[in-house]
Amino acid sequence: MLRAVNFFSLLVGICYPLEPISSSATITTAVFSEFENLNSVEDTTTVDGNVLYNYENSGSLLSYDTEKVASKTLRTELNLALSLNQATLEDVKAAFSNHLVNRLIPHWYGTEWSFSGHTAVPKIGKIACGYFVSTTLRDMGLRLNRYKLAQKSPIDEAKMISCGAVVNTITANDATTILEEINKITQEGISFIGFDEGHVGFLLKKEGELFLIHSNYLYPNAEVCIEPIEKSNVFKKFNTFHIVDISNNDLLIKRWLTNGEIL
Repeated sequence: MLRAVNFFSLLVGICYPLEPISSSATITTAVFSEFENLNSVEDTTTVDGNVLYNYENSGSLLSYDTEKVASKTLRTELNLALSLNQATLEDVKAAFSNHLVNRLIPHWYGTEWSFSGHTAVPKIGKIACGYFVSTTLRDMGLRLNRYKLAQKSPIDEAKMISCGAVVNTITANDATTILEEINKITQEGISFIGFDEGHVGFLLKKEGELFLIHSNYLYPNAEVCIEPIEKSNVFKKFNTFHIVDISNNDLLIKRWLTNGEIL
């Protein structure tokens, strides 16, 4: 709970409308946001004909460059709110996660995957899984070298992002057991997930449901997407996973607040 009206004004000032929206049967923006979108042209991500995520690409989403600037403004204002005792670290973690999940990442949906892709601009050029993670984290304002981070193995990437926090490794032979273990160790919010030695992405837990956000390398849908993790064909190919919390990682969030170096 935020402790001062000034902090709410801060969020409104950087384009976070506060009206809640109701959930729906499909996986829509309502799943990932507590905020009401403006009326605009809708962009939709589908797999096998099923709508997995849709968002409105004008009005509710500002330009990517604008969102990158807003992430820096957000950090400045959050530091001020903390210094005035108008916000807590929990407020900071929530605001950080919201901006990453709802303001930056959606621009990337539909960007084509390539093993060597390293574009820094959504939907222009192609992007590999590691660069998708490192680029969005950098654009959120984390002080890191996106090339060095993207070229790490999944476990080493997890360790770098953790900033010393716990990295959980899960190994099992069946998906049911793996999902049960993931549910046990994860909290609501976004985490980094590394797939053995072969793939990386983000893991989103929202109201107990798990979603994979990644640059999917499997055709015919080789592109950045969000999908329920249990339906992901990439997920089904692995039995070892490395997971580190982002949303609830005090060490990482404090590093972001102070502009401390990640790599």
